[in-house]
Amino acid sequence: MTTTTPNPTTSNVTIPKPVSPARRIAFNILSRYALVILWIIMLLVLLAFVPGDVSPFDAMRTVFSQITPVIFLALGVVITMSVGEFDLSFAGIFSISAVAVPSLAVLYGWPVGLAVLAAIVIALVLGAINAALIVGLGINSVVVTLGVWSVAGGLAFWLSRETTVSGLDPALAAISTGRFLGLPHVFWYGVILVAIAAYIMGATPIGRHMAFVGSNRAVAALAGIAVSRVRIGAYLASALLAGLAGVVISIGNGGFNPASAGAYLLPTFAAVFLGTVAVVPGRFNPIGMLIAAYFLITGVFLLQLLHFTGWVTEVFYGMALIVAVTVSHLLQRRIKG
Repeated sequence: MTTTTPNPTTSNVTIPKPVSPARRIAFNILSRYALVILWIIMLLVLLAFVPGDVSPFDAMRTVFSQITPVIFLALGVVITMSVGEFDLSFAGIFSISAVAVPSLAVLYGWPVGLAVLAAIVIALVLGAINAALIVGLGINSVVVTLGVWSVAGGLAFWLSRETTVSGLDPALAAISTGRFLGLPHVFWYGVILVAIAAYIMGATPIGRHMAFVGSNRAVAALAGIAVSRVRIGAYLASALLAGLAGVVISIGNGGFNPASAGAYLLPTFAAVFLGTVAVVPGRFNPIGMLIAAYFLITGVFLLQLLHFTGWVTEVFYGMALIVAVTVSHLLQRRIKG
């Protein structure tokens, strides 16, 4: 019996072409910072369309001052999604926390400090309910957080007597609207929170555990990581950030309308998913989310300058979300191999 050995000189083996170092570096830069480049181009176009009676500085300050609530909320969503969880309740938690401060202080006569503390406690209690039902009992996260969102939103209307509550001391607004380097304090709060989250998620053991749990929960448990504790912490952190967003916004505006909270849902998810194509492609990351959020608000302002208002904003956010989810899915599939 004889065997035939494939002739190595005639086998159909395709050898990939070597990639030059310059091309590899260019591809790496584009894959990480293409969104940043597009944002800068969009900013330049925006400045070109600014009316002559508006200074470029005022235009830039408007861009950087408008979307901070989304930064707080999206940061919480980034944290939960990085550990493989899903949270829809942030809009409801944001609503009730924002309403609690003026309602308790103005309608029920509580001291403002105590009303702020109550708003944060309410947010954490709702986050704990999420964690107990999802992590403790294993109930589907979409169902639980959707329910908590609805309950919190309904309680916000009850607490505010179904109306816009205002009347907080205008002097308190300086906490949010006071300026540092020409930009409101609330902008810097968002930047500081994003920087802290980026450091924790990128350079600490907790961050590595979060990434491990998000990649493969079973393997993470076998490696000795306290998976349940990481998941619980993510839900509590998300709720805390939503509560802080509510407090900061209500104090800055002197009140809050609970009906306005739903408007933050779409831009928040758009920023979270679009952020996965920047800085750390294929992963939920805080800095990418920050860039994506300002990319989106720049696009909205540009559309308004071009006299596209109303429905165009919803279409823009919706398209951004679809494109972001698609690109994020393709990147994650490529990374996983």
